[in-house]
Amino acid sequence: MPMTFMAAALTYPQIDPILVQLGPLAIRWYSLAYIFGLLLGWGYLRYLNRPPLSPASTKQVDDFLFWAAIGTVLGGRLGYVLFYNPAYFIANPADILALWQGGMSFHGGLLGVTVAGYFFCRRHNIPILRFGDHLACVAPIGLLFGRIANFINAELYGRVTDSPFGMIFPGGGPHPRHPSQLYEAALEGILLFALLATCYYYSPLRRRPGALIGLFLIGYAAARAIVEIFREPDNHLGFLWGQITMGQLLSLPMALIGLYLLWRRTHNQRP
Repeated sequence: MPMTFMAAALTYPQIDPILVQLGPLAIRWYSLAYIFGLLLGWGYLRYLNRPPLSPASTKQVDDFLFWAAIGTVLGGRLGYVLFYNPAYFIANPADILALWQGGMSFHGGLLGVTVAGYFFCRRHNIPILRFGDHLACVAPIGLLFGRIANFINAELYGRVTDSPFGMIFPGGGPHPRHPSQLYEAALEGILLFALLATCYYYSPLRRRPGALIGLFLIGYAAARAIVEIFREPDNHLGFLWGQITMGQLLSLPMALIGLYLLWRRTHNQRP
């Protein structure tokens, strides 16, 4: 039976992706989202890094901001290039550096920060899993700002819908679509942040190194798998098998690693 469409119940706010244009220099909301996410995450990381569970010094936390920025940007961009559109970037290698056009992969950014965090901790003799637990609690802040930036850019919108939440996105055709970016901001950003904060302050998980990393990986994988049901697959990828999308496929190993870490650490009572 064909789907019938109602008028969009929600109006898409026409926000210019460029906040300020100064000649050839454009300050974009997309870039500011990454900057705000990193700065607020850095502030929260400093707040978490207090005795008696402070794996690093305040100076080391400050120094890691640079490492996190490099890992996020390089990993996110290279992840998008390799996971989502390798054929295009092989043909157009100069566009790999065109970050202002969008195109970042969270899974790639996560790998980038993981690699950066590993070498940073090894270099400064910081307990890797304890430091990683703090980073896991911080990560949803960046996810929240990143998804809001996707919404402002009118990218990564959802599938066509007749629900009252539908919006007509620029470039998304005449029919209302799910604002899947906001769904992701709510689940991956707000809800996951609240879950990790609650477990950090009110459960014994924070005393089991690696458990909060596992919880984050499971939580993100579950949230992403759910939102992918409403999100429009990339045009050049479509569905991989049946209704499986690339986002769901990349989230599967995250969930498995998270389950392993959570199981291992909740069965290991040593601090």
